Amino acid sequence: MIRDPETFEALLDSVRRFVRERLVPAESEVAETDQIPAAIVLAMRDMGLFGLTIPESYGGLGLTMEEESRLLFELCKTSPAFRSVIGTTVGIGSQGILMDGTPEQKAHYLPKLATGEWMASFALTEPDAGSDAASLRTTAIRDGDVYVVNGTKRYITNAPQATLFTLMARTNPQDKTAGGVSAFILDAKSPGITLGKIDQKMGQKGAHTCDVIFENVRVPASHLIGGREGQGFKTAMKVLEKGRIHLAAVCVGVAQRILNDALRYAVDRKQFGQSIADFQLVQAMLADSKAELYATECMVIDAARKRDEGRNVATEASCCKMFASEMCGRVADRAVQILGGAGYLSEYGIERFYRDVRLFRLYEGTTQIQQLIIARNMVREARG
Repeated sequence: MIRDPETFEALLDSVRRFVRERLVPAESEVAETDQIPAAIVLAMRDMGLFGLTIPESYGGLGLTMEEESRLLFELCKTSPAFRSVIGTTVGIGSQGILMDGTPEQKAHYLPKLATGEWMASFALTEPDAGSDAASLRTTAIRDGDVYVVNGTKRYITNAPQATLFTLMARTNPQDKTAGGVSAFILDAKSPGITLGKIDQKMGQKGAHTCDVIFENVRVPASHLIGGREGQGFKTAMKVLEKGRIHLAAVCVGVAQRILNDALRYAVDRKQFGQSIADFQLVQAMLADSKAELYATECMVIDAARKRDEGRNVATEASCCKMFASEMCGRVADRAVQILGGAGYLSEYGIERFYRDVRLFRLYEGTTQIQQLIIARNMVREARG
């Protein structure tokens, strides 16, 4: 749902200009230094990008799911690391508070997150709990008016920059199911929290992940999201469901950038006296990429509109995330093939994108997990 087309188009124009004038020229610097320039982060704050999904009543832009998706189509026509700067705050870091937090929690945290003054990070994955999120071992044991947290979280995006963590921990060690998990808001500077070294990844330089270790961290009981134990897993699943549409939109933007670069190269590159874009086998790779990209864009917008209508989109969200992430990988692979030897060289940027997009098929639910969710929902509906 687009609420005000004229205002929204003005926002998209500003994002397109920002990507073209500020982000694309900085891609090589980020790849070399593994850092997003501070001036770019500040510009993102000034544009309100940290508050995309936070309601206007808390100082954000309050975008609908369709508006968020269309904005990501534009914002992500550059290195994915730039989106990652705001990704955990607009997504899994803040949405648990927005969806299930108490009025006091929303009023305290959301305005600071919306401006980018605070950065949120989502602490769910553990060394032995990834796809099987219900098996997490980090504990939060009640001790009077505080909870004492112990455990280790792994691959936590933006942890080195985070102001606060949305933490999933087991409050009932006797309950080994998802029902024993609760959600908390933790100050990232709390005594007892230490960070592991920044992970050296295959791609997405500038987007940092690391372990987060909790050793007898004392968290006020008032920081229990929603004020109720045992709701953490439900909160996480709601947040991840929305995040899957978000990530699918990210894949559309990045794939469009990759295809644009491959097409431009194919038109300019000459072999056998003509542009390689005139060769039918190259045209087949371009056409396949365009068709898959168009199909994914349609899927994302359809799922976003259904979510805006208040419909259950659990299946659609998983379809989007699965199809979009696989599509993006195929487009990147074809782009390397179209560029040939140049596609293997760092100076052309395609090999960087090839490595960057591989992560899309892994985080926030692997392709195989999406397949299980989709099939499980289909069987459940068939059985009535």
